[in-house]
Amino acid sequence: TIETYVLLRGRIDVLFYDDRKVLQNRIHLDPKRGLYGLNIPEGQWHTLEVLEDSVLFEVKDGPYMPLQEEDMLR
Repeated sequence: TIETYVLLRGRIDVLFYDDRKVLQNRIHLDPKRGLYGLNIPEGQWHTLEVLEDSVLFEVKDGPYMPLQEEDMLR
């Protein structure tokens, strides 16, 4: 599903991977520098690297669905 992150406090990096688990991009979020959030397209492999204590607001399309094994890039 599509996800939207808005970082309210702290610093994080959002890392994007391809299907082969190769890092494709890293986006740094830091509200003190005006870098608040981003939209992540459906099907995009990603993870967060928390760089300091942070507060993140996350929005996903649709109802809550627990992660399934196929939802994780291992």
